[in-house]
Amino acid sequence: MKLVGLLVACIISVHLVAQTPASAPKSAGTAASSGGRDLTGIWDTATVTPMERPKDLAGKAYFTPAEAEAYEKQLAIENDRDRRGKPGADDVARAYNEAWWDRGTKVVPSLRTSLIVDPADGRIPPLTPAARAAAQKRAAALQAPPNGPEDRGIQERCIVGVNVGPPIIPTVYNNNFQIFQSGNTVVVFSEMIHDYRVIPTDGSKHIPSNIRLWMGDSRGHWEGNTLVVDTTNFNGKTHFRGADENLHVIERFTRVKPDQILYQFHIEDPTAFERPWGGEFTFNKAKGLIYEYACHEGNYGLSGLLSAARAEEQKAAHKSEDQKH
Repeated sequence: MKLVGLLVACIISVHLVAQTPASAPKSAGTAASSGGRDLTGIWDTATVTPMERPKDLAGKAYFTPAEAEAYEKQLAIENDRDRRGKPGADDVARAYNEAWWDRGTKVVPSLRTSLIVDPADGRIPPLTPAARAAAQKRAAALQAPPNGPEDRGIQERCIVGVNVGPPIIPTVYNNNFQIFQSGNTVVVFSEMIHDYRVIPTDGSKHIPSNIRLWMGDSRGHWEGNTLVVDTTNFNGKTHFRGADENLHVIERFTRVKPDQILYQFHIEDPTAFERPWGGEFTFNKAKGLIYEYACHEGNYGLSGLLSAARAEEQKAAHKSEDQKH
């Protein structure tokens, strides 16, 4: 934990020296003096509220408290991989048993039936024809034996975590984030693949449009006690829900309670989605610490998959030779 804190502190220092002019005005709200503008802490984003509203809940934007409790109990049973699987064999076939998952147990405090709040149906808008064709091509490519790691998805290759954002999205495990503030900078550090975003709040402009980044270029400013983060310049390789390099994300972080941050996000990508869309949920104070997630070091699945593909090629080659003789 101390090592993580030291690392991020060094990152902040280097960033400020490299990019912030000495005469740049200081932000009106730093962690030490801002009160409601203090977002620092370790936060847990886990929730069982689905990204999109389930079709059987169409037209129902909110649960009643009793419905929410029943839904949580139902999901606890449905998500228990140990209970619904065959002991032993399924543990091996699925790679993960229930001990590894940390998807949360509660719906969001608002009792919404989806994280998506716009459009009102709680569903992600359809992809454009071009984006849909690109997604189908990517899906088909994943069915073919990989020639190398480049043929697999970025999460599988431990490049960028599926939930780190922007936008930040709850997932099935590693939902912890730590937020640091220092002068004119906010850092959002993710437990998943130890990714981080350095967000200047000094009024500086986005980097040139020809420079493209995995998690885009984020710039922040304060609107009252809300941190507003504008992110552009994506490289288009994360394919968030079918998005491309024209993805534009606006996030809002508001500390509504000492132990809770309201997180809101707005998505625009006219070449990928038929209309803008967005959602919201809460970050809750984490009960523990951020721990190392050694994704590359423990990524035996990828090396095994590549080895299996080479073994299949050798098997096919030997069969071909046998048939010749």
